Amino acid sequence: MKLIRASLCAVALVATLTPLAAQDLSTGPRRPVLTVSGEGKASAAPDMATLSSGVVSEGKTAREALDANSSAVAQMIAAIKAAGVEGRDVFTSGFSVQPQYAPPKKDSSEAPRITGYQVSNNVTVRVRDLAKLGSLLDELVTKGANQIGGIAFDISEPGKLTDAARAAAVKDARHQAEIIAEASGVRIVRVVSISGEGGPRPMPRMMSAPAMMMKEDSVPVEAGETEVRAGVSITYEIEPR
Repeated sequence: MKLIRASLCAVALVATLTPLAAQDLSTGPRRPVLTVSGEGKASAAPDMATLSSGVVSEGKTAREALDANSSAVAQMIAAIKAAGVEGRDVFTSGFSVQPQYAPPKKDSSEAPRITGYQVSNNVTVRVRDLAKLGSLLDELVTKGANQIGGIAFDISEPGKLTDAARAAAVKDARHQAEIIAEASGVRIVRVVSISGEGGPRPMPRMMSAPAMMMKEDSVPVEAGETEVRAGVSITYEIEPR
């Protein structure tokens, strides 16, 4: 009975103190804050490229067009792998069989007439050795590719570049905050909150890449430089000097 009575007293004491504690917290003085945004960037030469290569073939029948296309694509894929591209970096990204129609005669009400078929087969290729890119493009055309496009340069491990951009964004925000605080006659006390403004934004920059040595008879290629930008918003607590 004594134990129960002691517990009830403890509960009553907590219930009495809690509103007072809450009142102290809510009525406590709050220091002013300063919120600034910072942006950082980091750049590096890309070390890989992704491109789309394909073959478009035509024939009087779908079978004829498909056979011609399959033979050409097989040679194209063999050339890609012979250039040192691994199988994991080659995958089919598009395939279609389409009928071809004769142009309608003027003022004719006849239904469109099929004159043949067109087969298209495209593969996406990741090239991890940019020194081979120019010669690979040349070889693809030699082996029958008549569609090449969508070449994009990238960095295989962008983590360090992203980290550098974010660190630069934080430094930029701190620098701006210090300038504003100095001009306003206040000083920075501490960081109250920090948040990233979206994800890192890759910004391609066209610059020469002398490290890419290519054969004289290969396709000229310029990889440029990849730039990553990151933003951050930081709120600082401030006080008079």
